[in-house]
Amino acid sequence: METDKSERILKDHVEIESGFLNRTVKVDFYFPLHNEPDTSPSLLLINDGQDLEKLGLEFILEDLYRTKTIGPLLCVGIHAGVDRKLEYGTACKPDYKGRGSRAKNYTSFIFEELIPFIRINYYNQGFKEKAFAGFSLGALSALDIVWNHPIEFSKTGIFSGSLWWRTKDKNDKTYSDDKDRIMHQQIRNGNYYPWLKFFLECGAADEEGDRNNNGIIDSIDDTVDLIKELVAKGYDENKDIHYLQLDDGKHDVATWARAMPEFLKWGWGEP
Repeated sequence: METDKSERILKDHVEIESGFLNRTVKVDFYFPLHNEPDTSPSLLLINDGQDLEKLGLEFILEDLYRTKTIGPLLCVGIHAGVDRKLEYGTACKPDYKGRGSRAKNYTSFIFEELIPFIRINYYNQGFKEKAFAGFSLGALSALDIVWNHPIEFSKTGIFSGSLWWRTKDKNDKTYSDDKDRIMHQQIRNGNYYPWLKFFLECGAADEEGDRNNNGIIDSIDDTVDLIKELVAKGYDENKDIHYLQLDDGKHDVATWARAMPEFLKWGWGEP
């Protein structure tokens, strides 16, 4: 274990041996140093934790704590492995190329290895609430885990989510947005959990693809369509869903760094 300490953040670097993933998982912990006594922090798990240093999460948190903008939050950055495209995805089924085939194993790692590790080593009294966020394919993974384990979570943060995840190649003549996008179907066929909240970010320069030739890039279409599914399920577009579209936003860490403060203030902002 390696520990770094700044004025308001304590950062731990640990390695967890995972039997479910058959690999060593590197994990970074960002602890708030000035938590009120007898106050449980919230827990935020973040996929692709290897990008959080470049994203500047520590400095973002420092600034938000300094200005007393957010409440206490334990952020946990989970580093992806070499099998990222197999471990991330949707646990119910892989995509049309077999990607996501180990998403069930990754889900088991989260609930049976990572969270118990956190409780045993850091907070055995529990958390005020739990949330899960991610970027790109890691965002899809976070949403999939939250949606299928609603008793465990209250919020999810989806940055440039790979919501195109599908059962057929888009060039297949029988492909249909309505039927073949896996996450959209999960929401359509799932239940309504009134406590769940959703933050979704997408950049207008996230990609160039436009498979339905409607003049809107696919990533925005997929995100907006997912919001429509959530609204149809019963979620309030103003109270339960926050959509951030950055006109100059790209599919990169710099864009997600710009969106991260808004996500944190949305989720854990102090009055």
